Amino acid sequence: MVHSNLIDGRAVAAQVQNELAPRISALQSRGIRPGLAFVRVGDDPASKVYVGRKEKTCESLGIRSVTHVLPESTSEAELLSLIDRLNRDPQWHGILVQAPLPRHIREAVVYAAVRPEKDVDGFHPMNVGRLMLGDPGFEPCTPAGIRELLLRSGVEISGADVVVLGRGNIVGKPMAAILCQKRAGANATVTLCHSGTRDIKAHCLRADILIAAIGVPRFVRADMVKPGAVVVDVGVNRITDPTAKGGTRLVGDVDFDAVQPIAGKITPNPGGVGPMTIAMLMQNTVRAAEQAAGDED
Repeated sequence: MVHSNLIDGRAVAAQVQNELAPRISALQSRGIRPGLAFVRVGDDPASKVYVGRKEKTCESLGIRSVTHVLPESTSEAELLSLIDRLNRDPQWHGILVQAPLPRHIREAVVYAAVRPEKDVDGFHPMNVGRLMLGDPGFEPCTPAGIRELLLRSGVEISGADVVVLGRGNIVGKPMAAILCQKRAGANATVTLCHSGTRDIKAHCLRADILIAAIGVPRFVRADMVKPGAVVVDVGVNRITDPTAKGGTRLVGDVDFDAVQPIAGKITPNPGGVGPMTIAMLMQNTVRAAEQAAGDED
């Protein structure tokens, strides 16, 4: 397999985190330690893993963190009460409520309960609205990380035809909003495809940059990619594999082995987008601490 066209998300994430070090040190020299509070409801195995990775990154950077683990039976009111306490506690500059939440808890209500200035996930309606207006507060970590990954890998975004597969609130919609803005590091022509799109393949074949966040294993095939296109795989899908430990394994939304020889650049999965999501979460948390200290408007 040729690896020269791989976009190394781990390496780029390390760059971002290294750039945070002096900012964290500057805050600590004034007696301020950036703090990030995690809230997890239930025992979803993937959520445990994701929060664990974020906790380790916080520790490595010198960011204070705490994780509140609530039982599956926790009521929406009880969760909102915890968020209110964290909102009022000045030692926590960022609050992250890990999805998914139990079905009896409304995600939209929970995300709106986190104060915008502590919403380091970028899901509060105010931050979503500011993003659409081109005056972002905190941007959602995964799409912001994808943009950073592209820019630091030398990909020209301005003027590019970008196709985003998936219209979810976490990746698809904010990704389109970020890349279409009239500003540096954006200014692209963006097409947002979804389950109602006619002839998705035709749209994909036009893309200079193809971002797959559709949630279907290996959806993007070789015959859907324009030679030389940049392909970003956001998908995390568990499929049955009798040869794997536990009988399942994770694959992306892109048929990597088939697409990689065609692409100009491509993100591996894992090792592509995932590390950038965590890096941007850390960046948002440090920025929140700086804002709380009066260092940024």
